[in-house]
Amino acid sequence: MGDEANNADESVRVDVWTWAVRLYKTRTIAATACKREQLLVNGARCKPAQQVRIGDLIEVRRGPLTLTVEVKALLTKRVGAKRVEEFAIDRTPPEVCAAAEGARQLARKTMPQREAGTGRPTKRERRELDELMADAAEEQADFEEFVKSFTKQS
Repeated sequence: MGDEANNADESVRVDVWTWAVRLYKTRTIAATACKREQLLVNGARCKPAQQVRIGDLIEVRRGPLTLTVEVKALLTKRVGAKRVEEFAIDRTPPEVCAAAEGARQLARKTMPQREAGTGRPTKRERRELDELMADAAEEQADFEEFVKSFTKQS
């Protein structure tokens, strides 16, 4: 296991560690989260290059949910989802997760729903729409020509 550090005095960049334990899909996204203050180390703002050590608490803000993860072990290589528990301990309170789930469900209910079968226009509908838009453009051009002729006579 060369990707795991055994000494408590060793450290790893926060963007690398969060990417390696699958909190973020890419290091770039993790670095951007640091800059936007969506990623905190021990409750404080951090830069992507900040070093994390075993025992540090990392807070990840994702919309209404704030995940709290403790660094259990260090690593620099991305691991499979099944191995994440070896390197991180989820310290997120259950009530925070429940509140975030409630917010997600409320958002789903309040979001407008599209009726079945009303996706992209069919080819026929598209032609009708193009014809309507062409007529509208022609009428607009005629109106602009009328306005020009009217203003010239004044």
